[in-house]
Amino acid sequence: MLKKEKLKIIRNWYPNAITTIDSVNKIIDYLENELNTEPCDVMFADSICSDDVNSIQYPARAREFLGPFKLGGLDGFPFGGLTGMAAFASHVPDHGAVFIYYGPHIGISKSGTIGEIQRYGQSKNSGCCGAAKGALNKLTNGLIAEGRMDDMDYQMNTIEQIVLGRKDKILNDPSPIFAATEAIYEATDKRLNELVSKTKFNCRYVILMGAVLINSDSDMGSFTSTKRFDVIDPVTGERLDAMDKL
Repeated sequence: MLKKEKLKIIRNWYPNAITTIDSVNKIIDYLENELNTEPCDVMFADSICSDDVNSIQYPARAREFLGPFKLGGLDGFPFGGLTGMAAFASHVPDHGAVFIYYGPHIGISKSGTIGEIQRYGQSKNSGCCGAAKGALNKLTNGLIAEGRMDDMDYQMNTIEQIVLGRKDKILNDPSPIFAATEAIYEATDKRLNELVSKTKFNCRYVILMGAVLINSDSDMGSFTSTKRFDVIDPVTGERLDAMDKL
């Protein structure tokens, strides 16, 4: 299948989606051409779901960066917290930059079905993101208790509390899994920016890319729908919205 045919399927749900390969190429071009920074001087962190499909579909050129440092857990929420962010910040080259890619993921199959993909070696589709779908199932059936957090399933309980906070909006949406993913993105974006604001970075730039990572069938690859692309001066706190570069 041609790239334009794949994009047509994905863009039914995410009109600004591009392949993850193209997104990494655009980011590296921006770093080199606009910020005069080589990828080898960029300490990279991702806060994406621990689902194995994200490792399988990880764009190879992202390995040109240092890292990645892993900030995320289930569906990309930055469970690494302040300690993880501070550890990551301490690894950046003095004259380099920090780049953080974060957000939830969602599946869109080759047939255009949202919330599922056909994984390598399997004959049937499975959920993606499974944690989001599990939380949505509990939400639909009234099985999430407000404030309930269990040490044995802390990450899943966090996702459940996020969707519970947007219950009406999610359940009244024509596609509840799409709406749940949007809610998880908003919570992740808020938390990630809070963590960055409370962390000291000794480098030239802090670059934040908030997105929904879109997985598809094993022969389709993955895609990115970018929602934020900010460049922060860690000394002055000045923030540039560079979305137009992507």
